[in-house]
Amino acid sequence: MKLAFAGKGGVGKTTISAWLGDYLARKGHDVWMVDADTALSLGQACGLPADDLPEPLVRRKDLIRERIGTGMINLNPEVGDLPAELAVDLPLGSEGQSGVRPGRKRLLVMGTVSATGGGCACEANTLLKALLRHLVVETGGWVLVDLEAGVEHLGRGTVAHVDGMVVISEPSMRGLQAAACIGSLANDLKLVRQVLVLNRFLNEESIPKLEGLPELAAAIPPLPGLVDRQLHSASVLGLPEQTQIDGLLKRLLLCLPA
Repeated sequence: MKLAFAGKGGVGKTTISAWLGDYLARKGHDVWMVDADTALSLGQACGLPADDLPEPLVRRKDLIRERIGTGMINLNPEVGDLPAELAVDLPLGSEGQSGVRPGRKRLLVMGTVSATGGGCACEANTLLKALLRHLVVETGGWVLVDLEAGVEHLGRGTVAHVDGMVVISEPSMRGLQAAACIGSLANDLKLVRQVLVLNRFLNEESIPKLEGLPELAAAIPPLPGLVDRQLHSASVLGLPEQTQIDGLLKRLLLCLPA
């Protein structure tokens, strides 16, 4: 399955992407983790040291020129070799399931067109879309795409062909309004397999009814282990609440509409 993760900035989108990727790998699945956010923090959230992060694809002007060209650009570049060439392996956050051989987690750091600079946004976006399309349509296993915050990415075709979308919000009106807007725009793109995850959510709070807001799949309470971890490490894996997190992730996957 291929899933995109979207939401307002600061709601925990990257954290939940990292959790789900690690959960799936521990269950024996191969997973492609795609960092398509401006913050470029998915690798560190998955436990990769900052010095081991690859250069984002949007900054590889040599590769963009080679595959896309300049002036009359190539709209259908050859990208089949790029995932293996550009990806780095990610460590597991904890031990895999007993009797199950862990899957392989690989990270592709793509970035977004807003980070390209130098006037090459069209060329960079063409290569990004082509590579994402290849991953989503032609590769096996799981693909998890951590999108940039907000709704602009939905207008660039970066979520075309994914199987579903995980929309993340915090329990605030601004966060939920952004989630509802993302849900509505995704519906317009015929991407109807959507679920909502509420992060840092206390069950006694009520959720307002907003047009476009996906159905709630999981509510993640404040996690003291995560709060403590973020004071001294960028990794969000291997927390004391791992069993609780795994249960929430299982529910999330079960709630995705067929």
